[in-house]
Parts: sequence; structure tokens; C-alpha cells
Amino acid sequence: MNTLGMKTLFEKEVRRFMRVPGQTVLSPLISTTLYFIVFGYSISSRVHEVEGVPYLPFIVPGLIFLGIANNAFLNSSSSLFITKIQGTVVDLLVAPLGPGELMAGFIGGAMVRGLVVGALTWAVAAIFTGFSLQHAVVAAYFLFIASYVFSVLGMLAAIWAEKFEQINFFPTFVMMPLTFLGGVFYSVRELPSPWNQISLFNPMVYMVEGLRYGMLGRSIFPPALGGGILAVLAVAATLVVYLALRSGYKMKA
Repeated sequence: MNTLGMKTLFEKEVRRFMRVPGQTVLSPLISTTLYFIVFGYSISSRVHEVEGVPYLPFIVPGLIFLGIANNAFLNSSSSLFITKIQGTVVDLLVAPLGPGELMAGFIGGAMVRGLVVGALTWAVAAIFTGFSLQHAVVAAYFLFIASYVFSVLGMLAAIWAEKFEQINFFPTFVMMPLTFLGGVFYSVRELPSPWNQISLFNPMVYMVEGLRYGMLGRSIFPPALGGGILAVLAVAATLVVYLALRSGYKMKA
């Protein structure tokens, strides 16, 4: 294993987004905070509790998950895709770095960005609602594996995409609808039929509920279900990306 090369790539990825903290960290943090303030205070005056939890604390896990997922995905997808467009991906492919080491570098940097945004979102939310952590191990599991899964999915999108429009396809037409229908701002049990049944096929629902259990101790689904879904996604996406990098799929001229 080329530990030095992997470490260098990881540090490059972290420095890349830290050079523009206003764009990569502060901007999504402000957006998520606005979600919290606008949705939280406008709806909490009408909806005082959801599933026995005050409304403002109820939406905090979902907003943290939203920040982690979006930023982890965007970091790995944009970084790898830019190397393809610029042609510098060839340098990575001929370097003494295997597929696993390339994945570790890109995914590690994306996870750092996602977790930093998630931690800052949690800190801002704590100002309004106080700090709550009922099951630390469960919360840590969902935080870390969510950042990993969406980092890998970002790499998968970058490998597949050939144009910038295709990179934007995933966050716009896949991630955003699934997220807003994933119980971030409401309980899916309160949706009218048939949307409540349709929501049961949305994996985001179980991810958000798993993190909600870890932080608040309440969930409408067993946390093991969301944890299992994330684990399956992690294994499947990792295998696909590894094989794509090893074969050079859409990476070589």
C-alpha cells in the first residue's frame, strides 16, 4: 500500500476545499441555518410536537444529515470530475496508486468536508434547541457512514458523467427529491395516502430516522433498518467504484 501517496492525495483534497471556506463550508452552513430558522420558526408556531418531540429539535437531525450528504457528494464528485475535464486524471492513473488508495484519498477529503459542515450545523442548532445526544454510538455510526456513502456516490457520479450537466443530475433530480420526501421537516407517518406508503421506499427516510434516534432517542423505524440500508449502499457503491477505477471506465482517453 502506498501510504504516502494516499496521505498526499487526502491532504490535497482537504486543502482544496479549505482554500475557499466561504464557498465550500460557510455557504452550505448558511443555507442549512436558513432552513432551520425559516422552516423551524414558521412551522413550529403551528406544529408544537412531532412524534412526541418539540418541532425545532425534531428537524435538527435531518438538517445535519442534509448538510453531510450534500457536501460529501459535491466534494468528491466535483474534485474527480474536474480532473477528468482537465485531463489530469491520467496522472493519477499512472501514479503508483491503486484503486483503493485513490478512493481513500478522494473519499477521505469528501468525508471531512461533510462532517465539518454537519458539526457546524449541529453547533448552530444547539444555540436554538440545546445539545441532545441520547445514543452516541448510534449517532456516530450514522454520521460517519452517511458521509462515506455519499462520498462514494459522488465518485460514482463523476466517473459516469461526461458533462457538467450530468454531474448536476444527481443532486437535482435524485438527491433533492429524496431528501425533501425523506422526513427531514415532518414525520412520514403524517403524510396522506399514497405518499406515506411511497415514502417507505425512500432510503433517505430510514437514514434520517436512524440519526434522529441517535440524537433524540426517538424514531418511527428501528435504527438497525437505516443502518443496514446504509451498510448495503456502502458496500455496493464501493465495489462499483473500485471496479470502475481498476478498469479505467470513462477515465482514459
